[in-house]
Amino acid sequence: MIINIQNVSWDRADRRILHDINWQVKSGEHWCLLGLNGSGKTTLLNMINGYIWPTEGKMSVLGQAFGEFDLRELRKMIGWVSTSLQQKLYGSETATRIVLSGKFATIGLYDQIDEEDQNKAEALMQSLGCTALMNRIYDTLSQGERQRVLIARALMASPKLLILDEPCTGLDVFAREQLLHMIAAVAKEKDAPTIVYVTHHVEEILPCFTKTLLIKEGQVFAAAETSNVLTSGLMSEFFSVPVDIEQREGRNWLTVKGDLWN
Repeated sequence: MIINIQNVSWDRADRRILHDINWQVKSGEHWCLLGLNGSGKTTLLNMINGYIWPTEGKMSVLGQAFGEFDLRELRKMIGWVSTSLQQKLYGSETATRIVLSGKFATIGLYDQIDEEDQNKAEALMQSLGCTALMNRIYDTLSQGERQRVLIARALMASPKLLILDEPCTGLDVFAREQLLHMIAAVAKEKDAPTIVYVTHHVEEILPCFTKTLLIKEGQVFAAAETSNVLTSGLMSEFFSVPVDIEQREGRNWLTVKGDLWN
């Protein structure tokens, strides 16, 4: 079991942010985590990465039970791409050094690297279309280029779990489609990690994400096969607004019905 969350709740001050979450992710599954802003997605991700602790319930990640394992070591086994991580990186580093730091899950590169590490970083960057970026300073990259570099960084330690937290934020439609194409290619690799893709845009849910978790107001609204979740009826109930879900070329596209303001 990659992720096993049982009856987990989390409180901040006097407010309950997550309510009785149950979610299991098996090895080899690729999940989409879908929810609107403020739904509890980020809190759940911070918990999976071991940055916060459940107020109630039990959980394990990569077979390691919380309370019985050093969560700093756990984080080294998880590839995580997020906007918050991007803001912490040293912008004066080259793209290659950013990728190499992923082996150690550090902000900045302080550990000794060898030829094998260098070769792996270069191979990852080549496979993700980053060859021309290797010697570029990170701050000079476009948002789409930065996201590709961050995914290469996340894969540097050969993680069993890869979490992509809204990786298309800030991208134009062309850069978004390029990044999604690249993510689909990663998912098809023979030894691909289990991927959790986090978004609030239905159209970003690729065919490789065969399972979807809907989270609403800190609670699991649905967790099932994507084909059973992305229906007009269920999604209208989830968004509390009438919507149509139309499938084209393996992707789902959402249209709001009627007038939102009446």
